[in-house]
Amino acid sequence: MPVFVLDRSGQPLMPCSEKRARLLLARHRARVHRLLPFAIRLIDRRAADCAFQPLQLKLDPGSKTTGVALVRTVEHIDGATGEVRIEAAVLNLFDLVHRGRQISAALIQRAAFRRRRRGANLRYRAPRFNNRPKPAGWLAPSLQHRVDTTAGLVSRLRRLAPIASIAEELVRFDMQALESPDIAGASYQQGTLAGYEVREYLLEKWGRACAYCGDKDTPLNIDHVQSRARGGSNRVSNLAIACIPCNQTKGTQDIREFLAHDPKRLEHVLAQLKRSLKDAAAVNATRWALFTALKTTGLPVTTGSGGLTKFNRHVLGIPKTHALDAACVGQVDALSDWRKPTLVIKCAGRGSYQRTRLDAYGFPRGYLMRSKSIKGFRTGDSVCADVPAGKKAGRHIGRVAVRRTGSFNIQTGSAVVQGISHRHCRLIQRADGYGYTWSAVQFNTGKDQLPGFLPRPDRTASPRGSLREPNDPGRGIHRSS
Repeated sequence: MPVFVLDRSGQPLMPCSEKRARLLLARHRARVHRLLPFAIRLIDRRAADCAFQPLQLKLDPGSKTTGVALVRTVEHIDGATGEVRIEAAVLNLFDLVHRGRQISAALIQRAAFRRRRRGANLRYRAPRFNNRPKPAGWLAPSLQHRVDTTAGLVSRLRRLAPIASIAEELVRFDMQALESPDIAGASYQQGTLAGYEVREYLLEKWGRACAYCGDKDTPLNIDHVQSRARGGSNRVSNLAIACIPCNQTKGTQDIREFLAHDPKRLEHVLAQLKRSLKDAAAVNATRWALFTALKTTGLPVTTGSGGLTKFNRHVLGIPKTHALDAACVGQVDALSDWRKPTLVIKCAGRGSYQRTRLDAYGFPRGYLMRSKSIKGFRTGDSVCADVPAGKKAGRHIGRVAVRRTGSFNIQTGSAVVQGISHRHCRLIQRADGYGYTWSAVQFNTGKDQLPGFLPRPDRTASPRGSLREPNDPGRGIHRSS
């Protein structure tokens, strides 16, 4: 994976390959600036002496997870037709996991505490809800969190890479009007992108599997749970995803008749049909707020529809993930180097002011530590624990949760390792409110080494070696692998 590079004054340069980063570190020409995402800082180079290529940051906003992709774009003009062809090479992939549900739950609990406190102490207090108008553009805290964390990640990545533009999945891209300028009326709905938005929503809702048999490795159709012949509508709440055999076998039967032999699956289907549209509402409520926040960066911001993103992904043969969806946002004619691991960035917060825990009845059941730092570690720090012997022998890398006794828990990419002594822990990065793991679906490696964890420089290595000398004009260009 490409490694982020900064010059001696902290200005971002073009990312370089892991091999080149190892050479720079081994020959004392660079220092480690940050571990996750991994970045090095050169000690003998300035941004004014380097060449840059156009980098674009692409976003696929979601209710629970936002996909982010950093790509290098190149435009090619066909000499015969004059057509502009945009090719993109993926440099880094990120999944930003939001915690809007936790914020909502915390606010509900806080409201219950306040209601009880005011009811007990200020029984006759006059209501105050009529004199608290909300400002224009106000969003609920759980929704504002999605906007703030996404904009914050964009700001952090701008400090690590020379990003020239931003692309966000936002509005519908009217391909029909581009192909046929005279198109009008209902003909808009009968084109290449007809039904893409509804189909994509149904695939996500039903887990990309047949609602009636659970098969995933087969073509799926949109099925009316209550058939049109029996008065069923085209509302999304009446639509499901079904494989061709189930769709044909069901026909116009009632869902209770068709699944009478499988009551458990019938209950699941009926529950899914009643599932709320909270996720879709959250995305709709925050998309313009996020667009406004991105405009404040001063970079050119382009938008594309979800239908165009899916169209690009199908044409290019790209699998379905949040980060790869982001790489397909906007106009993309070719996409390369997309087989990369995804860095999952989970919003974890910076702790809580609450110093006690409550039982199911609202009574305190214990008090937390008054100090956040234990043995030089804080909850949320990234540590590397080398346990020499015992049941937990080995190397464990992850996010630590401290205890007063000095026996810590470490959240690795796959599990929680409990009871690790602080004597075996080594700090690798301070807590910044996020947890970092690598996606195990796209990357398969051992425990001892993860992308971005480079070995320590060899102190006996030659300081110069085969790298370009200062007079070489190409020395300032860092090409990605």
